[in-house]
Amino acid sequence: QVQPVESGGGLVQAGDSLRVSCGASGRTFSTRAMGWFRQAPGKEREFVAAIRWRDDSTYYADSVKGRFTISRDNAKSTVYLQMNSLKPEDTAVYYCTVAPYSGRSLFNEDAYAYWGQGTQVTVSS
Repeated sequence: QVQPVESGGGLVQAGDSLRVSCGASGRTFSTRAMGWFRQAPGKEREFVAAIRWRDDSTYYADSVKGRFTISRDNAKSTVYLQMNSLKPEDTAVYYCTVAPYSGRSLFNEDAYAYWGQGTQVTVSS
């Protein structure tokens, strides 16, 4: 069992930057990747970014590519999502998630088994 815990959300203005963090505890040795999804009011949860443990390969949704950066601190089992040039449409609850080993695409929710409670990011115009 792995438990991700997010922190660092908040209220910012359009164009600002914000960093959210996710610490994972438990059986982290079985981790294939960690990622971030988000869910805006009235919308389905969507993929944002992921980082693969084996080689630090990163994956991004087109909507955030060039603005968001995912990184990790291996020693702390912590993943960060640096969000720059934020837009009002980035407003959502951001969820950290952990993917155990599987052949499923990291862009899809079914690759992930453990989810955090979420942290609210609000971008005002």
